[in-house]
Amino acid sequence: MGNKSFKPTTPSLRWTSISDFAEIFPKNKKPEKSLMEHIKRSGGRNSQGRMTSRRRGGGHKKNYRIIDFKRDKLGIEGKVVSIEYDPNRSARIALVEYADKEKRYILAPVGLTVGTSIHNGSGSEIQPGNALPVREIPLGTQIHNIELAKGRGGQIVRSAGAYAILMAKEGEFAHVKLPSGEVRLIRSENSATIGQVGNLDHENISLGKAGRNRWLGRRPASRAVAKNPVDHPMGGGEGKSSGGRQPTSRSGILAKGFKTRKKKKQSWKYIVSERPRQ
Repeated sequence: MGNKSFKPTTPSLRWTSISDFAEIFPKNKKPEKSLMEHIKRSGGRNSQGRMTSRRRGGGHKKNYRIIDFKRDKLGIEGKVVSIEYDPNRSARIALVEYADKEKRYILAPVGLTVGTSIHNGSGSEIQPGNALPVREIPLGTQIHNIELAKGRGGQIVRSAGAYAILMAKEGEFAHVKLPSGEVRLIRSENSATIGQVGNLDHENISLGKAGRNRWLGRRPASRAVAKNPVDHPMGGGEGKSSGGRQPTSRSGILAKGFKTRKKKKQSWKYIVSERPRQ
């Protein structure tokens, strides 16, 4: 597991750093067809054809891998068949075959290898890749793929290298410190997976050239101060103006220091301490 750089035979290769895919095994294995489905890309447009997310479009064709975030295959042992690349996420995925021959993809944590046994549900061992209720996990354990509502499946802490720490247990809630530094209440009956999400070196990847961004479906972004006043609040001005006002988004919302989270949001009651300000 790591990244590799290249001999700078071209200007872009001088800065390119990509994954070495060392953890993927077996090599050249095709993804499980029964766990793949077609993605219809929108290019940032909603159901009415109006653009609601800018700077999206193009990119390489890819199919979606159906991931088992719910981990509801209870009481049946599974074996890791392969560790695979997933073009839709930063983490690697593991193909697990259960004793009843059903196959499912899960997020591959650090230390998970081909041949490892996987268990889901109450009574599972505390080892990477096993999923069990938060109330049965020891304090100080690294966890990921955490449920916010029982049975809904893991919704947070799913990207490469991410992990949360179980800080305390109090009644029907547990205190979990998230990667952002926020401490949040999670119901003790909710499921979480043991370990840290794999592919730790993803954060050190350098795309090296603009074209690689286009392959990922990301279109170019122009600076706000380079636009006209009709296109952005920070546009216009004589010469190279730096805005002449507080930085804002295109819709006029303050971009630096202004808290955009709603003050009456229901989930405030689950936040014990906010993430530290950068």
